[in-house]
Amino acid sequence: MNTNYSLENLSEIATVIITSVKNKTLLFYGEMGVGKTTLIKEICKQLGVLDTISSPTFSLVNEYETSKKEKIFHFDFYRITDEEEALDMGIEEYLYNNDWCLIEWPQNVENLLPLESVEIHLSTLENGQRNMQLK
Repeated sequence: MNTNYSLENLSEIATVIITSVKNKTLLFYGEMGVGKTTLIKEICKQLGVLDTISSPTFSLVNEYETSKKEKIFHFDFYRITDEEEALDMGIEEYLYNNDWCLIEWPQNVENLLPLESVEIHLSTLENGQRNMQLK
């Protein structure tokens, strides 16, 4: 899937992602400021998270609970310089328990990710819209 969107239809894009993926591990690729965290916030909202959703840049992972008592883990591996750091924090325990795992900067831990993960590539267009490629 390849589509363009703006903040006005962010909700629709999040719905498309949630309803079309076959795996709960979502990998968000894109430059700084492209809207990865903004899209993740909308996905979490639609999944029923009532807590405040923020980027886990310094903590590496934030855990949220949905209204249905499901867990969502939001990772930000921007600051990871060695995959060993992710192993030390127990990434494998998060990834292989059928909870939602929303991962920013997955390229920094690419050797640790499940092969069946869903890739979401985001980019900014000249008109200010975003492009999303779902793979």
